[in-house]
Amino acid sequence: MTEQKKILGEERRSFILQLLKDNLKPLTGSELATRTNVSRQVIVGDITLLKARNEPIIATSQGYVYLKQNTGTPTIERTIACRHTPMDTEKELNLLVDHGVLVKDVKIEHSVYGDLTASIMVSNRQEVKQFLENIQKSKASLLSELTDGIHLHTISASNTKVLDKAEAALRDEGFLIE
Repeated sequence: MTEQKKILGEERRSFILQLLKDNLKPLTGSELATRTNVSRQVIVGDITLLKARNEPIIATSQGYVYLKQNTGTPTIERTIACRHTPMDTEKELNLLVDHGVLVKDVKIEHSVYGDLTASIMVSNRQEVKQFLENIQKSKASLLSELTDGIHLHTISASNTKVLDKAEAALRDEGFLIE
């Protein structure tokens, strides 16, 4: 068995960038590390450098994603305010994705740290399940736990009717703050 050669420096960053551009699904730091034969920490540094060059890479709970520009499908974004218990997080996210909405992030206003934002990037039930499993596995807290359940989401969809129906579903559950 031959030992795989490390991909070095700028060549590695170009390779990583191309992998992210070519994949529709998120790639984890561990996957990228394996493909380039370096440590996950080296990948974190590479991603930081690529972001500093204004490459539209985001870190999600499922891995790194290159935000593709001009996909041809126009999207409408909206920020919504919600409040619920941690136990209702899955229900809230499933309501949104079941209506065809992409939940891009969660934001809170913390009394000490100010505005905190975390990328979620879920658009179907499988991604919601994986996001929540990652939270549980890492023993992380939901940001909304820091604000008595109050939080914002940036949501997007192909048109305003989709967003309106998703908001109505949240309203019916008592999750929407108006």
